[in-house]
Amino acid sequence: MWTILYYNDRVRREIEEWPVGIFADYLRLVEWLEEDGLDLRMPHSRAMSGGLFELRCKGAEGIGRAFYCTQVGRELVILHSILKKSQATPDKDLKLARKRLKEVQS
Repeated sequence: MWTILYYNDRVRREIEEWPVGIFADYLRLVEWLEEDGLDLRMPHSRAMSGGLFELRCKGAEGIGRAFYCTQVGRELVILHSILKKSQATPDKDLKLARKRLKEVQS
């Protein structure tokens, strides 16, 4: 089993405020992450390079992304989340996730 942690309470709250369909998919995928950890692959999770991963959530309301990384001891840390409005992930969100990744890994 893997443990899911959050970078901070704000990240957790933002995800909990996602539209119900996207949040339900997030909860389903997090259960799989807890069981399978890094074995979760496309289309549900994608490696973004440098130890950053993307959890790919969707619902009738749209698409959500939760960026996460691993820590020693079978822990996964949710670093940042967004609701996508376009096909591409905004650079500012990727930069923030990568900044938090460095903080968590140092």
